[in-house]
Amino acid sequence: MAGHSKWANIQHRKGRQDEKRQRIWTRVVREIMVAARTGGGDVSANPRLRLAIEKAKAANMPTDTIKRNVDKATGNLEGVSYEEIRYEGYGIGGAAIILDTMTDNRVRTVAEVRHALSKHGGNLGTEGSVAFQFKHCGQLIFAPGTSEDQVMEVALEAGAEDVITDEDGAIEVLTSPADFEAVKNALEAAGLVADMAEVTLRAENSIALTGEDAVKMQKLLDVLEDLDDVQNVFHNAEFED
Repeated sequence: MAGHSKWANIQHRKGRQDEKRQRIWTRVVREIMVAARTGGGDVSANPRLRLAIEKAKAANMPTDTIKRNVDKATGNLEGVSYEEIRYEGYGIGGAAIILDTMTDNRVRTVAEVRHALSKHGGNLGTEGSVAFQFKHCGQLIFAPGTSEDQVMEVALEAGAEDVITDEDGAIEVLTSPADFEAVKNALEAAGLVADMAEVTLRAENSIALTGEDAVKMQKLLDVLEDLDDVQNVFHNAEFED
């Protein structure tokens, strides 16, 4: 089925993440610690921890650093205890924003999030105010030029929910969170490696922003992503050329 063009936005997002590569270790460490604390330190029995360690290795984090943080989270070493808090709000043009944070001080975190939003044209919403606009799912995105037939055959056979072909030729595979790892492994076994693969919150609809609105929204997103306690920023804005 055809979908709205997202490839330019995906590449834009990846570029922004690459610019902030030095922050990735901090966020990955938090994700490892929370995953290990909530699901245990046994990688074979903890899918969330497996994905976090995969991210850590992709960011060239040493194995001993990974192990040390798993040990901290499971009580084998003394460490900071983080809690997960989700915030919902609005950006420029009414664009929906969801922030996933990990913090050891929720009073500090909510103050920083509220200040960043209000200073840059957004506002903090209540729980559930925008969450209905997003779907929790596994998402794998393949670059234009990838064989659509092959991706569709392998993905659907492995349990994917949908395969969407973008008008630019990019291919998006959607799975349930539980099936993400199996579908990803099946695709990779077939030689199909996604440009982006993650369990995420996918916007069910988008708001196109251009000109000054696009600039303001990108500034707001940059500020939010730079907050120390923010792990992930999800939104439904699309930046048009």
